[in-house]
Amino acid sequence: MALVQRIPSFSSNLRNWKSTNSTNHKPVSSLHYKTQITASSSSPFTEKHSVERYQRDQWLYKASTPSPSPSPPSNQQDEVFVRENDIASQLPELKKLLEVLREKRESGCRGGDCGPGDVFLVGTGPGDPELLTLKAVRVIQSADLLLYDRLVSNDVLELVAPDARLLYVGKTAGYHSRTQEEIHELLLSFAEAGATVVRLKGGDPLVFGRGGEEMDFLQQQGIRVQVIPGITAASGIAAELGIPLTHRGVATSVRFLTGHSRKGGTDPLFVAENAADPDTTLVVYMGLGTLPSLAQKLMDHGLPCDTPAVAVERGTTPLQRNVFAELKDFATEIQAAGLVSPTLIIIGKVVELSPLWPHCTKESSCLVESR
Repeated sequence: MALVQRIPSFSSNLRNWKSTNSTNHKPVSSLHYKTQITASSSSPFTEKHSVERYQRDQWLYKASTPSPSPSPPSNQQDEVFVRENDIASQLPELKKLLEVLREKRESGCRGGDCGPGDVFLVGTGPGDPELLTLKAVRVIQSADLLLYDRLVSNDVLELVAPDARLLYVGKTAGYHSRTQEEIHELLLSFAEAGATVVRLKGGDPLVFGRGGEEMDFLQQQGIRVQVIPGITAASGIAAELGIPLTHRGVATSVRFLTGHSRKGGTDPLFVAENAADPDTTLVVYMGLGTLPSLAQKLMDHGLPCDTPAVAVERGTTPLQRNVFAELKDFATEIQAAGLVSPTLIIIGKVVELSPLWPHCTKESSCLVESR
């Protein structure tokens, strides 16, 4: 694989990466970047087995169960542990916390006229804590209780006030620590007790984050909800790679797709002909499992098989990995690289405008000349 030189000042995270090299100079259509961090390094996100997660949630477990081992159990053991032990041990502590909040609220009220607390839906961006908005930081630091998702980075949780409570409600494919209905009830119960409740979501809370459902539920119950937007993965990761999602003469629109459907399955995506528009940039969230089907459908609908594409694992974090390839080889190259969730996929001619694209192209030359 030919060595591609990176622009030193392009991104602080790029300095943590190293490109692979090979004596084989045959042109290839993919490029993999690997970090200098060893495979044993912990994820920057709050994965379900994250040691950091259990350290921050210790208040939920210390009274009833010992801290779990950092080493992950089997899938079957994990499901039993989480659904039976985790939630069962949390319920008594959650009830105690609700009682404390209610007593605090009643003692601070005059004449019993106290309204409910506020709920903030806060987007934490794609992973890099420096991409948080100032408003998000302020709200995070002032919360009484924070419910956080799997793709909220541990660095973001470091901003939480020492006396605030953290509750993990993360989801991943085949694993939900809490159902969506349980999350709704938790938000409502603590808001009704007068707490300032923050719902932390990776990326933007209203882009494939079910924030709209939570907002609608709470507003119907008379709870005031404020949304603090975050940098969605499409924008943050594209910027990290130097990919303009739209570019004059290259892409006139951008379209966000989900790789999952409500019914699940390996082939849930229906791609209309306009999704295969060569002048549109496609960004696919949660699409690793359904990418082979999606790529084939796009080509069947007329998208050129040499359309540039990139898959980015754990974007904007020190563990970021990229796979660049043409559409016809894209699924095979991703499988060979062994990418795992969370991975964002960008498909379109704008991908070859990235300084990391391994081929010199007409479009990338035009972009350099226009700078």
